[in-house]
Amino acid sequence: MALRTLLTRKSLGLGLGVSQSVRGLQTFSLPDLPYDYGALEPAISGEIMKLHHQKHHQTYITNYNKALEQLHEAMEKGDSSTVVKLQGAIKFNGGGHVNHSIFWKNLTPVQEGGGEPPKGSLGWAIDTHFGSMEALVAKINSEGAAVQGSGWVWLGLDKELKKLVVETTANQDPLVTKGPNLVPLLGIDVWEHAYYLQYKNVRPDYLKNVWKVIDWKYASEVYEKECP
Repeated sequence: MALRTLLTRKSLGLGLGVSQSVRGLQTFSLPDLPYDYGALEPAISGEIMKLHHQKHHQTYITNYNKALEQLHEAMEKGDSSTVVKLQGAIKFNGGGHVNHSIFWKNLTPVQEGGGEPPKGSLGWAIDTHFGSMEALVAKINSEGAAVQGSGWVWLGLDKELKKLVVETTANQDPLVTKGPNLVPLLGIDVWEHAYYLQYKNVRPDYLKNVWKVIDWKYASEVYEKECP
């Protein structure tokens, strides 16, 4: 279940860096960022971005590829016990890869449109479902600050109900684990590694400032694809 769920997110154009290994297995690589590490300052420091991308995201990818290789070997051997045991590693590390790949697309420097509110159909939908952009930001900030331990806060689309929703997920669980009809539009990482070097333990300050570099282009594209 976890393997199928995570791999199907490729269909949303997440830019997951899919490649083929020499053994013919599907593997994943670290996607390039469309901006320099320091381009999001002062909202997010270059030091945080470099560590977050090169170390944390890369670690999820490395461990995801390792778990997929082990899964392949276990399935070839008919080792059901190992297949079951690997699901946790696949969900955690694969989710970390999926989530971060979305997160990078949700950010952009101020001079390239970071912080500008969404326009078009997504902007209208936000007003319809939340009352205003300000109300949505307040809801996401509140729920993100309330996440216990590590996790994510999301703006998602319930594609069956055609409704925008705010959800949180624990650890590296992707949004789809909260419901098969949920499509992630915007995800904000509230793990401490996303902000601690700059904001210490004051997560609300990070959540307040990250909106200055939020890029709504990806979210708008996905929304328009799912709600034409």
